[in-house]
Amino acid sequence: MMVQDIDRQTAFSGTRPASDEIDAARLAHYLGRHVAGFRGPLTLSRFKGGQSNPTYLVTAESGRYVVRRKPQGKLLPSAHAIEREYRVTAALARVDFPVARPLHYCTDTSVIGTEFYLMEHVEGRVFWEPWAPGLAADERAQLFGALNRTIARLHKLDAGAFGLADFGKGEGYVARQIKRWSEQYRASASELIPEMDRLIAWLPQACPAQSATAIVHGDFRLDNCIIAPDHPRIAAVLDWELATLGDPFADYTYHLMMWWMPRSPRGGGVGSLLGHERDPGIPAIEAYIEEYCTLTGRDGIPDLDVYLAYNFFRIAAILQGISGRVRDGTAANRNAALMASEVRPLAETAWRFARQAGA
Repeated sequence: MMVQDIDRQTAFSGTRPASDEIDAARLAHYLGRHVAGFRGPLTLSRFKGGQSNPTYLVTAESGRYVVRRKPQGKLLPSAHAIEREYRVTAALARVDFPVARPLHYCTDTSVIGTEFYLMEHVEGRVFWEPWAPGLAADERAQLFGALNRTIARLHKLDAGAFGLADFGKGEGYVARQIKRWSEQYRASASELIPEMDRLIAWLPQACPAQSATAIVHGDFRLDNCIIAPDHPRIAAVLDWELATLGDPFADYTYHLMMWWMPRSPRGGGVGSLLGHERDPGIPAIEAYIEEYCTLTGRDGIPDLDVYLAYNFFRIAAILQGISGRVRDGTAANRNAALMASEVRPLAETAWRFARQAGA
């Protein structure tokens, strides 16, 4: 498959026509019967960037909404868990955590062909590059402070206090993740990557002991946040598909990967701060970690290299799954082939951290 260089901000921003992907009249009829205040008719357009689950802007007589659905076709086990997204965001909305408030979940696959849910539409900006191009230094510094405070707040929430005590197993999170993503990588692998095989062998015995349990987002990064239109404030955190109860250090070190993320020469994959670490307003990684630890009452992050090796392995396995969906024809993102090309560099980065940790 031929892939071309892309500009991430242009390629992933905004919407495109949804053509005949969803029967708009049928959806409007359903929502009119099940969502208070909804009034059709409606028009649909599909968000271009980032989603493993197809996501649509709904413009109706009663306002703007967002529909998020599972992809059609063959899916990997436990992937595309939009029902978990719905549950966790509904709970977080009740404590005023910044999410797009979910409005209705539909299990009737006859409506649009798959399960889906409707959420409120949140106005704002999405920065597809982690150095937030176009912001002044003080705004960029405020944005990074807001990111750090938001994930710290998530990790301090008491899951049991608002109905999420059973949202995951909690203990043994990283060990389970290593097993899960090793299996999913093998289920979708299409070429030999020696570093992935080495990591699959090494990570289980190197897995850090879990010192705390918290709600973890699983994919917390700048381009999964909507930033308020006129201020560097987090208006909503998106894409809770991988959320569960687990190790907050694993979740936070995933967020830190942008400082070491391999840059894609073609603009695919995941955004990177490499080459922009000294841009005005971007904090030094040491100061950023120290602020998180202060906010969460921790002394530091032990086993940092192991956590980074695990997280780079994990995202390599996730992107390999995207490669499998390209092969099987179920990829939701038109730039999925570019993302899949990043698996090997991510695996090599993961193995470098593993070597630093003593592998």
